[in-house]
Amino acid sequence: MVTTRAPEDAYTAEPFVPERGGLAALRKAAADCRGCPLHRDATQTVFGNGDTDARVLIVGEQPGDQEDRQGKPFVGPAGRLLDRALAEAGIDPAQTYVTNAVKHFKFTLPHSRLRSSGGTPIAPGKRRIHKAPSLREMTACGPWLAAELALVDPELIVILGATAGKALLGSSFRVTQQRGTLLEEEIHGRQTRVVATIHPSAALRADDREAVYQGLVSDLKVAARALA
Repeated sequence: MVTTRAPEDAYTAEPFVPERGGLAALRKAAADCRGCPLHRDATQTVFGNGDTDARVLIVGEQPGDQEDRQGKPFVGPAGRLLDRALAEAGIDPAQTYVTNAVKHFKFTLPHSRLRSSGGTPIAPGKRRIHKAPSLREMTACGPWLAAELALVDPELIVILGATAGKALLGSSFRVTQQRGTLLEEEIHGRQTRVVATIHPSAALRADDREAVYQGLVSDLKVAARALA
């Protein structure tokens, strides 16, 4: 008996990425991505959003609960905090392009949940718990990020958090060691300036939120000065 492997078993989005077209074409194609198993439980693909002529491309880890429901990146509490921090640092949030290293929400369920019509485990008023994507899942999504980089061609990339850093710069990346420093790196074949910082959700979880938030702003000011 011959068995056919599902596309997600290959762990690569490459077959789903269109060879030409702008942001609309990429977003439409990504909606049907089956490049890894994460699409099975997520509500939808959450692709990047923003100004394709942006000087700054911001890369987070993966969609969160609200992003998965709404289909847009950084629309939850962390996104609102990021916009505030960018503005305070001197970067207009409206003139950035924001995306994630992984385009589907990976989560765990603390309790039994109802099933939506699409098969996604969701219970009204309940929040699904974020689970960090694996290196294999991040690598699978790499072709989407490479396509976004080619489309936007930013002057600078801002990396938010350790997972996004590992996805772009390799497993040796440590946000605690490399944050707040202007780096020159080759990412998906492009020599690019990079500034890494914490993910804004870290400030939301911190005991001393204000101090952690100010650290985020300080790192983003390095990016702002690099663009001046």
